[in-house]
Order: sequence, then C-alpha cells, then structure tokens
Amino acid sequence: MTRVATDIGGTFTDLVSVEADGRVSTAKSHSTPHQFEQGVMDVIAAAQLQPDEFISFVHGTTIVINAITERKGAKTALITSEGFRDVLEIGRGNRPDYFNLEYDKPKPFVSRYLRREVPGRINYKGIETTPLDLSGLPAILEDFKAEGVEAVAVCLLNSYANAAHEEAAIAQIKALWPDVSAVASFQITREWREYERTSTAVLSAYVQPIAHKYLDDLTGRLATDGMTCTPYIMQSNCGIDTIKNAREIPITMIESGPASGVWGAAILGRLIGEKEVIALDIGGTTAKCGLITGGEVKLNTNYMVEQTDVSAGYPVMVPVVDLVEIGQGGGSIAWIDEFKRLHVGPQSAGADPGPCSYGIGGNEATTTDANLALGRINPNYFCGGTLIANMEEVNKALDGLATTLGISQQEVARGIVRLANNNMVNAIKLISVNRGHDPRDFTLIAFGGGGGMHACALATELGIKKVVIPHLSGVFSAWGMLLSDLRRDYLLTRIVDLSAAGSAQQLADTYADLEEQAYQEYEAENIDRSRVSFLRYGRFRYQNQEHSTEVDLPSGPITADVLDEIREHFQVNYEREYTYRLNAPVELVTYHLIAMAEVDKLEPHKLPSDNGRVEDAIKGRRQVDYLEAGMHEATIYDGDRLTPGMRFVGPAVIEEAEATVVIPPGMPCEVDAYGNYQIMTA
Repeated sequence: MTRVATDIGGTFTDLVSVEADGRVSTAKSHSTPHQFEQGVMDVIAAAQLQPDEFISFVHGTTIVINAITERKGAKTALITSEGFRDVLEIGRGNRPDYFNLEYDKPKPFVSRYLRREVPGRINYKGIETTPLDLSGLPAILEDFKAEGVEAVAVCLLNSYANAAHEEAAIAQIKALWPDVSAVASFQITREWREYERTSTAVLSAYVQPIAHKYLDDLTGRLATDGMTCTPYIMQSNCGIDTIKNAREIPITMIESGPASGVWGAAILGRLIGEKEVIALDIGGTTAKCGLITGGEVKLNTNYMVEQTDVSAGYPVMVPVVDLVEIGQGGGSIAWIDEFKRLHVGPQSAGADPGPCSYGIGGNEATTTDANLALGRINPNYFCGGTLIANMEEVNKALDGLATTLGISQQEVARGIVRLANNNMVNAIKLISVNRGHDPRDFTLIAFGGGGGMHACALATELGIKKVVIPHLSGVFSAWGMLLSDLRRDYLLTRIVDLSAAGSAQQLADTYADLEEQAYQEYEAENIDRSRVSFLRYGRFRYQNQEHSTEVDLPSGPITADVLDEIREHFQVNYEREYTYRLNAPVELVTYHLIAMAEVDKLEPHKLPSDNGRVEDAIKGRRQVDYLEAGMHEATIYDGDRLTPGMRFVGPAVIEEAEATVVIPPGMPCEVDAYGNYQIMTA
C-alpha cells in the first residue's frame, strides 16, 4: 500500500510515493496547463502506480494562483454595504513608485456595473445600527443573471465583528439562485480592514467555480481508477485539508506548492539540528524563499498577488507562508531591452514550449540553456537522461544575444546565470535583511530542480556558511506534503488592552470559544477530538499603532503573569524588526488559533550506509564554468550512488534524475545520515 503526494508546478508535475516498507520513489512529468488533472494522471502513470493501491493521497496545485494571474476565473459580481461600492477601486495608498505621475492602480476583478449595494449597517463593535434590507436583492440577482455572472462575492461592513448580515445575504442568494457560486467574507476571514476583506472575498469567488471543477475532475478520475482513500489538498498555511473544506474556500490553496516546500525545509532543519533556515525553492518558472526561525515557519495574512516594484497588487487575507516569490527559474527567458541591457525573467518558457534545449519549439535562451552552455548541466543526462539536450538550438539562441551585445557566447551565458543569481540574492535579502535577520546566521536549504545549481553561489554572496541540498531535492515540495497534518487557522479581530482589568480572562474565554468551533468543525468530518491539538498566537501592537506583530502564546492557562510574558515577547520581536521599543500600552488586535489534527504521514528515517567508497560514485570529469572561480575540471558524481558518510571537495557536480548540484572549488561536501548534501561554503 502506497502513500502518494503530487505537486503541480509551472513546468513540471512532481510525485513522491512511499511504500509500506519505507521504499521511496519519485517521478516527474510535464505540467499540462490546459488540463492540469491530466498532468497528475500522467505522473502517476510515469511512476507505474495504480490509484487503487493508495492509502493516502495529498495534492498541491497552482490552479488558484494561475486562474488569478492569467485572468481565467469566473465572471464575478460583488454585493456590499450601501456607500461602499467603490472600495475595490479606492484601495490603499500603498503604490510602490510614489513619483510616477502616470501610475495606474491595479484594475479591480469586478467591474463597477457588477458591484451593487444593499442597505444595512453593523458598527465596529458588532452592534446593528441599521437593519439589513434585502428587498432589492431579487432584482440585483436578475441583473447578474442577464450579465452572465458565474460567481457572487458578499462583503458587508464590519462583518468581522458580527457576521449576521452576511449570513442572511448569502442564505438568500443561495435560495434565490441555487446554481450560482457564492461566497461571503466571513466564511474566509474574521479580520478587520474593509478593502482587504473585500478583495479576498472577490478573489475567492473568482476562482471558486474553476477550483470546484478541477477538484471534482481530479477526484473523479482517481475514483474511477480505484482510489478509495480520502484525498487531501495542500494549503498555503503549511497544512493539508480535506477536499470538502478546500472546495468551500479554495483561495486557501493559493500558494499550496511553495508552502509544502518551506514546511519540508522546516522539518528537515529540525532533523539535522538546523532551526534557523532560509528555504529556497528554484523551479522552472519561479524562485521562492521563506524564513524559518526556531524551527517554525512564519505565516502572514498580508499576502499580495502580483505585487511588484510598479504595482501594489491585490491583497488576499488568508494565512499564507511568509515568502518572497520572483519570476526567476530554469525557464526564465533572457532578453535585451532597447538600451542593449541584458535581463533574465520574469517571463518564462514554462512547460510549453519550454527552454530551447527541450527541442519542442522554444527559441529564446533561458537560465537552463545558459547552465548547459557552461557545462554545469550534462546535455547527455538532461532531465534525468530522458532527453538529449538540443545544443544546436541553445547555441543559436545564445549566439543571437551575443551578436546584439557584441560579446562572446560564453560571456552571454555567464551573464544570464549571474543575473539570475543576483535576482535571487535580492529575494533572499527581502525575506531576511528586510525583516531584521542577518542571513549569515542561517543555513540555506535549497531545493527544486534548480536549487542545487545556484545555492552555493548565493550562499557565498550572502556570507551563509552552510548549504544543505535535500535528498530528493528535485521533488522536495511533494515530499513536504507527506509530512503535513490537517490544519485550519482561526483568526478573529477583537482589540484588547493587555493592561486592562480582566484582559487575561477575556483572552482565555475567546481562545476557548475558537477551540470549540474547531472541535465542532472537525467532528462534522468524523475527526475525533482526541486527534486535535492547538497552537495559540496573537497579533499585538503598541496602542493605536496601525499594524501589528504576531507572537506565539505560552501553552496552558492565560493569567496575569502570562500577560507580562506575552508583552515582553512582543517587545523583543518588535524591536528586532523595527530596531526600537516604546514605553506604551500593548494591545491584542487579532486572535490566531491553529487547530491541527494528526493524519497518517511519512516519518523520515535515516538511510543505510553501505560503507562504499566515494570513488565508486564517480561518473567522470568535465570542464565546468564556475563563473567567478573560472573554468575547472569538475568531478562528476552519480547522486544515486552517494551514500551517508561519503565526503569529497569541489570542484564537483552531482547528477541526479531530478536535479543537478554544482559545488565550487574548495567547498567540502558530506552526505549526511538522511542522504542530504551538506556543503560548507566557508
């Protein structure tokens, strides 16, 4: 019987399977952007597995983020409170390029003619000041039908404090129009900030029909092929959830793949005694990095879709692993602007047509093509030996760039890799230096198809002393899914002054209410209370400040003494991020409860050592360009024959079916007990 995880990326769909005896297998296939479930079925077939053998199945998908970024969601309408029709258009004054007099705000996902108002008002304390009037709702819905609307979002003022009006509105919508996809903001988040809640509700409605169809098609095909186990979906909060719950709020899947990779890095870090970790996932389309401190992954609910240096993006108020994502991967296209400057990304060749080296229609040079030209990737062992790289097309594309720039082909290839490295260094600084952390205090765990290719160069630039390339790094995000428990996050905005009388009891009572809500929701899906455990967090601020900082709360009863500990914990975190602390009252802004339920998951085990010689793993030698270190004859190792305890020193290249690891001259590498490559850069 087999545990299986699949992860859809922009270029490849990955699979990791674990048999009952602990044997691990992997597979890759090209993603199928126009019918993603086919890519999942293809990779299952490539792994020679049968769904009727699965005892657990976890899936991560890009379907939600792709629908948003490619504008392929449903035609969506919005119902909001009287006077708030234009909140999506008004947005926030957070434009990134302040001095651009021609700045265009991000275009709302709902056009103004599809945004309608209903009378009624609840104030910030959750008290109704004007009764809800839904008498005009039937006419509004008839207009929506005539306009071809497929999904309706509902966001009413202050519903985070009292959801009664939204509950009534969504119930009547479903009664009047049962076939429409409808979602209200209270079903997704109970945090304040009107624009952010409205944006979240709209984006959730926008992707809901396409997510429903995808999940139904995927589970239907798996069931047809005999799968009987309960399928789970990877969430953006580093936990998994049932298909039933994921269908109701698909926006929680917005970064499911990257979340599993960061979660896997946190688990791996704990295994090898590295609790301060920068996780770096370099795939075919993007590079993602996240920070892990004390062995814990940081989440936030300030996730922004399409935020760039010239666009404010769109807020999504659901718990998402705190990461920085850039358009920089193996498929990132190299191009020259009108000033004859070389750039790499964010455009990607993706899975179709792919880099030139695939030989399936791509004609623009990519980072992968540059690495091939520099000898860092073996053209005769391309994609694990499943392809012979089309070096004729690679040379043609690089020659075109070289002619325009007036330099050699090798200099162009070096420039592409250097630019890609520089972009990724900047991304790591955003997640570390910009958050008050020194990257030199961290270990870099790099994975994805390109993680091992670039990690050592990035670490050298940042002063990071140790790089870890995980075992199965090319499918590491799928591996991380097999380590996840069921998880749901409950957030509630309710301001409490920690110095006020009775504040400790107020915190204790509210967390108890949230725990009971979690128990009931899990029990509704036949998950016993004995399997559920909780972690308590809180968003705190100095009194009357605008934004808050999240800290974890001690376990056990919340008393006045515990409040002093919480207050000090907040001030330490605040000072690290902002470099100062204030002599001012501290307020709790938002309660955050994590409810986890254990599932049958993978338990990582140490790999057996065969006491073999490292020389037996040598495949040969070839000239490799190490950029700043120049050309060197590198020893080429077969990753499948490297076992725990083996050591060697660069210049070296490790070749595996899903990934290549480039180790510069003078850097020692050791295979640890779990099969990871630990490389010392200094």
